[in-house]
Amino acid sequence: MEDAIAIIRLTAFLRYLELEKNSSLLTIQNYETDIRLFITFLQKRVGAVFWENVTVLDIRAYLALMNNEKYARRTIARRISSLRSFYKFLVRENYVKSNPFLKIKTPKLDKKLPVFLEEVEINELLELPSKDELGLRDQALLELLYATGCRVSELVGLTVEHIDLGNQYVLLLGKGNKERIVPIGAAAVKAVDVYLIKSRPVIMRRFAIKEHDRLFINHRGTQLSARSVRRVLGKYIAELALQKHVSPHVIRHTFATHLLEHGADLRAVQELLGHANLSTTQIYTHVTTERISTVYQNNHPRA
Repeated sequence: MEDAIAIIRLTAFLRYLELEKNSSLLTIQNYETDIRLFITFLQKRVGAVFWENVTVLDIRAYLALMNNEKYARRTIARRISSLRSFYKFLVRENYVKSNPFLKIKTPKLDKKLPVFLEEVEINELLELPSKDELGLRDQALLELLYATGCRVSELVGLTVEHIDLGNQYVLLLGKGNKERIVPIGAAAVKAVDVYLIKSRPVIMRRFAIKEHDRLFINHRGTQLSARSVRRVLGKYIAELALQKHVSPHVIRHTFATHLLEHGADLRAVQELLGHANLSTTQIYTHVTTERISTVYQNNHPRA
C-alpha cells in the first residue's frame, strides 16, 4: 500500500505544477507516472516510502534496474529528471533537507537531428488540397502550420479572434499559457481568408452548428482535434508517398530549418517557436550546418 505521506507530498507537487508552473495536463501526468514508478520501486526495496530517507544508493539501484530491463536512455533520463525536479520542490517546501538526485548524472543522450521537409516537398504538400469545403480547410490548416511553426495544440486552440488577416499575424497560446505573436505570410492569409468565407460557415450551416470561436472545425462543424490534424496531414503525406514519418511537429521543424537556411537570426526563430531556452532552438543550427557540409562534399571539385 502506498505510503500516505509520500502521496500527500506528490499531490502537493502536482498541484504546484498546475497552479504555479502552468504545466500542461500531459506534463503533469508524465511527472506523476515517473514518480509513482519510483514509489513502487522503493516499496519493493525498502518497504514504506519516506522521501527524506532516499539515498544515492537507492537511486543507483533504480538506475541499475532500468538498465537491466533495457529501458531507452532517453526514458531513464526523463525519469531521473522528473525525480530531480520533484526533490527540488521538496527541498523548497522544507519537506526534505537535500536533493540526492543532484549527485546523479543522467545518461548522455545522442542528439537526434529533427526530421524536416525539403522546400520542394513542402511546396508539393501545399498544392494537394482540393477546392471543396474540406479541401479549403485543409489548405488553410497546412499553410498556417508552415507559416507559423506552431504546435498542433496551438493550432487547434486558435480562435477566430486571435488571427488578424489585415495585419497578418496570429496570437498563439503556447506552453504554460504563454502568449506570443507570430506573423503570417500572404499565402497563409489568403488560404485562411478563403476558408473563413467559403468553407467554415458553409459546413457549420449544413449541420446547424451554433457559432463558436474555434478557427478550425471538423467535417461536422465542431472543434477540430489534434488527432484529426494528424489524420489530415497523414492523408496528404500518403498521397506524396514520402519515405518520411511526417507529423505536425515535423512541419514545425521544417518552418525553423527553412528560416535559418534563409538567414534568419537564431533568437528571432526562438521567439517565433516559443522556446523558453535558446539551447532548444540551437538543434536547428546543427541541421543547417550538416546540410552545408553535405552540399560542400557533393559539389566542391576537391572535397
